[in-house]
Amino acid sequence: MGFRVPGLLLSILLGLASSHPIPGKKSFNKLLLISFDGFRWDYDQDVDTPNMDRLAREGVKAKYLTPPFVTMTSPSHFTTISGRWIEDHGVIHNMMFNTETGWKYSFKTTQNKTEWWDNGVLPLWITAQRQGRKTASFHYPGGGAKYKGEAIQRSLVESYSHPNSNETEWRENIDIVMNWFTKEDFDFVTLYYGEPDNVGHRYGPETENRRVIIQQIDRTIGYLLEAIERHSLTEHLNVIITSDHGMTTVKKKPNVTEILLTNYIRYKDLVKFDIVDYGGFGMILPIPGKEEALYQALKNAHPHLNVYKKEEFPERFHFAKHERVLPIVMFADSGYNINGRLIIYFNKGDHGFDNVHMDMKTIFRAFGPDFKKNHLAEPFDSIHIYPLMCKLLGVTPEPHNGSLAVTQEMLVASHDQQPGGEMQKTSALRNTAIGLGVVTGVLAVLFVTSVIYTAVRRKKKQRADQNNKNEPTHLAQLPKTSF
Repeated sequence: MGFRVPGLLLSILLGLASSHPIPGKKSFNKLLLISFDGFRWDYDQDVDTPNMDRLAREGVKAKYLTPPFVTMTSPSHFTTISGRWIEDHGVIHNMMFNTETGWKYSFKTTQNKTEWWDNGVLPLWITAQRQGRKTASFHYPGGGAKYKGEAIQRSLVESYSHPNSNETEWRENIDIVMNWFTKEDFDFVTLYYGEPDNVGHRYGPETENRRVIIQQIDRTIGYLLEAIERHSLTEHLNVIITSDHGMTTVKKKPNVTEILLTNYIRYKDLVKFDIVDYGGFGMILPIPGKEEALYQALKNAHPHLNVYKKEEFPERFHFAKHERVLPIVMFADSGYNINGRLIIYFNKGDHGFDNVHMDMKTIFRAFGPDFKKNHLAEPFDSIHIYPLMCKLLGVTPEPHNGSLAVTQEMLVASHDQQPGGEMQKTSALRNTAIGLGVVTGVLAVLFVTSVIYTAVRRKKKQRADQNNKNEPTHLAQLPKTSF
């Protein structure tokens, strides 16, 4: 008996020591995801950006990042936060629309429409908070919706009058987020800025205006670094900085023949609903029975217009299988806008084009205690950011289309947690050491108890033997006698 109990306790306590964190300690670092809308992959190459250069030395820089198609703000951001292709998560456009009523909601109005975002795919905010993390969204697309009835614990949605390029407000936003981390102990926060997208649209990507806004972004990153140090988060906060798509110069007449659909089709005869006039991408719902006629009229209409039936849309885009996608899908060659009935488009820069084009590629930077320093990563798809964030937060991911293998090399060797696990290597070793200390103490007590117990039993046996020698022989022990 004496040594069976210690053996059993040893196996139990070793298991506890290796699988449970220290009470009151977090076994993961906090995470901040920042998105600068429309930040093309090469925007920092013709501008002096000392703070972005510092990030490359002190963290990870990818050569470029490939966004999903369609290269729009809401679809791309939701791919990043969910790890799913657009045809899986269903946020197929910036604008919520209704083919029966003809309603089209603006980008900012759509941010408050839960029915546009909640399609059965859970974003990381919800998954993380269901696993005990505290999460928040600051203007990030999709952050204002509820998912299966559950809201993000803290969410700020952009107002209609929100300024895109106020540098003072940008810094105030960083201060708010830092306080969320330090004073309210949030674990995961997403922060969105609407630049340089707005400037890229208005003035074009190859302009001095764009270079000026990139310098403002760089100063903001410098302020972020100072704020992290000021709030003593340097050793406790990982930061990922990325974007949703790039930007290209719009081609206009008289230099090119612009795409105008009404030159090739009669809307009243063929079209029930359309969502075009939105950059280089469009969809049309034909009048019943007119799909083939519409398709034939458009498929070779313009040399820079690519038109497909939904079921024939290229698989590589991972876009067309969702039920919201309309029967006729089209995208233009880079720089060509799709105009419907009139050419009313004033933007000098745009996106929404094939994500294979370099002008649609975007940025990826990462730094913090779990990231390597001065590490240049090969290009990868934004779909892979989701499993990376899950690992950093110690969260078991939902089903997703990404792969942790793509980003694993960015992390320092000591970050040895299993996918979906909570323990880092150092925490596990520390906890095991504490557990072994407990086991050693328990074994010592049991050993002393066992020795005392054995000595007492031996003493009792000796006394019993002595008493037996002094007692008369029992009748049962006498030899049998015959009569």
